[in-house]
Amino acid sequence: MNKKIELYAPAKINLFLHITGQRTDGYHQLQSVFQLIDWYDIVSLEFLEADEITRPLGAHGVSLENDLVVRAARLLKKFTSYPHGVKIHLEKNIPMGAGLGGGSSDAASVLIGLNRLWDLNLSQSELMSLALELGADVPFFLFGKNAFVEGIGEQLSYVDLPEEQFLVIFPGRSIATKDVFQAETLTRDHAPITIFDFIAGSWKDPPFRNDLQSIASKICPEVNQALDWIGQQAPNSVNRMTGSGSSVFAAIPKSFSAHEIDLMLQKLPSGWVGRLVQGLKQNPAYNSV
Repeated sequence: MNKKIELYAPAKINLFLHITGQRTDGYHQLQSVFQLIDWYDIVSLEFLEADEITRPLGAHGVSLENDLVVRAARLLKKFTSYPHGVKIHLEKNIPMGAGLGGGSSDAASVLIGLNRLWDLNLSQSELMSLALELGADVPFFLFGKNAFVEGIGEQLSYVDLPEEQFLVIFPGRSIATKDVFQAETLTRDHAPITIFDFIAGSWKDPPFRNDLQSIASKICPEVNQALDWIGQQAPNSVNRMTGSGSSVFAAIPKSFSAHEIDLMLQKLPSGWVGRLVQGLKQNPAYNSV
């Protein structure tokens, strides 16, 4: 048995995000395409003989009961009645409250890693069912591939996306997802599309958009500032907010040189974080050791 496992937990961007309804339990029904990108947190799991789950450094300002990676480990331990424990270390690189799915990816990586570390041999579908208890985005990262997403995030269909590079900007201010979804002015009646509509069209063109963008930009004006900034730096690109914000992105043509991108990122306002990322085909957490 391996005593320690390190996993790369990738971020994601939403190429579009449509809100098509709201269930009686309050969850929103959506349609989206989730694209994995090579911006990673690093999750380290160390086997403990003792029957305990620890995260010595913890998450800043977050109790263990609300820490998503600890909750993931506790959920798996309870489901399997596993008698031993784990020490969790998380190197956090993906901004939080940014619409990049970092917390969900971390939780999924804990489930993937512990399934291996603890020799549980649960199937991918079993892990995905468990993951929904942790959050609507967590099953996607266990799915492990780019996906057309429906329902509340649990209905996933593989989509083969072209290899693109993206400029992703976090404008230094987080947004609470619930504040966006609870806004009274949020429209929840976007006409549903099919995966075939997506394949036949282009996410860069109408009717594809992010239905949360106008709400998020009112809560956090930095969203529009970041969209304007990308528009100025790459005037021919299509820019869009990802998730419930506050990060924004644009597909950047391969004709841009690394030097041009570096010069661009040097112009970022103070407190912002920007990165040129590559789209991924699969979640590298499944290949981590």
